[in-house]
Amino acid sequence: MPDATRHLCLANGLHLSLRHAPRLQRSAAALRVHAGSHDAPAKWPGLAHFLEHLFFLGTPRFPLADGLMRYVQALGGQVNASTRERTTDFFFEVPPAALAGGLERLCQMLAEPDLGIERQRREREVIHAEFIAWSRNPQAQQQHALLQAAPAGHPLRGFHAGNRYTLALQDPAFQKALGGFHERFYQGGQITLSLCGPQSLNTLEQLGRQAAGLFAPGAPVPQAPPPALPAQHSQRISAHDNLPAGAEQALELLLACLNDSRPGGWLDALQQRGWLQGCKAQMLYAFAGQLLWHIDLQLSPEASADEAWALLQGWFGFLRQVGPAQLNAEFGLLQQRRERSASALELARRDSTGHPFAALAPQGLRAFTSLLEQLPSREHGQWSLPAVDSLLLDQLPDGPVKPLPAALKFSDQLPITRQYAALYLRWQVPSALRQPLHAALDRALRPLQQRCERASLQLQFNAAGEFWQLRCAGHPAAVARAVEQALAILAAPPPASWSAPATAPPALIPIRALLEQLPDAVLGAPPKPAPAHTLDQQVLEDAWQHSRWHGLAMGFDEAARVTMATVLQGCPGQVGNAEAPPAWQGGRWHHAEVPGSEHALLLFCPLPPHLQACGRLLAQLLQGPVYQRLRVELQLGYAVFSAFRQVEGVGGILFGVQSPHVRQAEILDHLRTLLRQGVTLDPAARQALADQFDEAAMANDDLAHWLWQTHLAAHSQSLAALRASILNTQQADLDGLLAQILHPHTPCLCLANTAAPAGAWW
Repeated sequence: MPDATRHLCLANGLHLSLRHAPRLQRSAAALRVHAGSHDAPAKWPGLAHFLEHLFFLGTPRFPLADGLMRYVQALGGQVNASTRERTTDFFFEVPPAALAGGLERLCQMLAEPDLGIERQRREREVIHAEFIAWSRNPQAQQQHALLQAAPAGHPLRGFHAGNRYTLALQDPAFQKALGGFHERFYQGGQITLSLCGPQSLNTLEQLGRQAAGLFAPGAPVPQAPPPALPAQHSQRISAHDNLPAGAEQALELLLACLNDSRPGGWLDALQQRGWLQGCKAQMLYAFAGQLLWHIDLQLSPEASADEAWALLQGWFGFLRQVGPAQLNAEFGLLQQRRERSASALELARRDSTGHPFAALAPQGLRAFTSLLEQLPSREHGQWSLPAVDSLLLDQLPDGPVKPLPAALKFSDQLPITRQYAALYLRWQVPSALRQPLHAALDRALRPLQQRCERASLQLQFNAAGEFWQLRCAGHPAAVARAVEQALAILAAPPPASWSAPATAPPALIPIRALLEQLPDAVLGAPPKPAPAHTLDQQVLEDAWQHSRWHGLAMGFDEAARVTMATVLQGCPGQVGNAEAPPAWQGGRWHHAEVPGSEHALLLFCPLPPHLQACGRLLAQLLQGPVYQRLRVELQLGYAVFSAFRQVEGVGGILFGVQSPHVRQAEILDHLRTLLRQGVTLDPAARQALADQFDEAAMANDDLAHWLWQTHLAAHSQSLAALRASILNTQQADLDGLLAQILHPHTPCLCLANTAAPAGAWW
């Protein structure tokens, strides 16, 4: 049954978009202000981004401790904001009953912000720390370099993030510009508010009208048109100007064609030549009939860039001949699957842009034709359109009935009514060559992973310690089809996988790089160099012969379980069982070699199963104080967080900090001091945390992750038992757990981009 939608224009000029989706477990709001960094005075780069930060620092009505961020985080939700060239977006996702409270906080902080000079001074330092990290991030610098393709005078070439020097707080002209920008754009006529959830349209409308009434009435403010963006098309970037309405949606269809790696298309032509190592086509900018997009194409050393460019032009020529209607047919199926798979937050954000998940309307088809006409084309190459991708079909694949492998367990805790399934397979691979083998298999899986991404499926193949793990999640029939194909590739990858050179992944900022290495550190198995050896099919078969696997499936009805039993006959390796992760004694310090010069640290405090309910509540109560002390007051850096995490079946409290100027030992001192101050039990927070583990309130991914981690821990606790344990936690339990964490002999793990300091570090 399709979602029900409603669109209104309120008396103050605000546009209200509503979506009733009864399948959802959460509700979301996305508020778009039609003004961004290019609308701010050129004299004050970063002003729009700076204002976005200031909103989250609290107001007299909702101070920081009760503001939107703390409110949403306490409910286990998501909240964030983004300043783009011509828009600024604010969005959050919470349990349905909390939507009203989140909306009230969101609209009040935007309509009536506190722009006090002291908080401006503190937040400017946070902006400056972000600027330093941005200036050192290779991906960010690469995108900045791409934008330099715009002509001189176009704001795309400018600097808009802001730093300590562009945000002249002491200048009265800056303060006037800051207040003027808020008054001009943060009013009804410039705002679109989108609400999405299982509530009825009437309920959503009532909530939206009440919260949106906080904004002053106003008319739309015409945004100054940008300078001309002359059409240009190279092997890296394409620029368009004077496109008709609907161009942004038209580009989405074009990118869907470009990112399609199935036989018959451009990427397949590169793969057949053995040239393709990676490709991602994406939009960089869209406004007022202008588009800027780029193809991040990685070719092998022996590839001909000129021939790849010629093939791309030939592919454009073929798309012109096919015509937009035929391309739009499968695109409609893609969009339909995306809509059905999207979270409340994803749906609300799409609605706030005015471009919901849908096939192109006639206006968009005309824009697609205009877009293709601006692209260089020729007759070159052999092309064909593949049949509709089987991953988009709702029917289960046919096959002979087979017995269910004993290594696979099914969970009934993810209801089949959600039309969402997840399968986890885990192999213990003792081979000394498991790292290079995993890299080769990961390369072999990439075309299938790209197809899965197009079809709103999640397919991941990860390695940690001596384990490999395959995860596939999405529509049950699509999961069955994707896993069948993935297992065939893992058992016998294409021969080119053995000879293809490894491509280095994009460099991550230090704290994210540490998070990537956390599973290895938790298992106590940091990567070691593999012995030199030529890889081939026989080496892989030897590794599979000595590996053992087990798995967990959820969200499958009886018919799908029969299908999965057949699919898993192709699972390589020997049948095994899940084993509880080993415990460790005392503290571990892992020095991780990661790019970047800033100081980064993760502190993970593992907890035994009987203490994890108390640990979850303690982590929830610590979130606010950690953020307040380390980020707001001490200004250690912009990346500061604390949360309860389950990693490789081990549950515990995780603290993370990245700082440009404070070393890890000092960060640990600040954490110790903070923890010694203790926490005070908040019964409302305890109830809110327990409510997060009501099955009906849990998002699909969250529930699947919890079930898998519980399976890995070999711990049979139910959601009901977890909720009861949380509700039974008392102040004495929290005090005792804090004392245990602070004890010098308590097991803990520090993962940092530096060696351990001399002496005891915890």
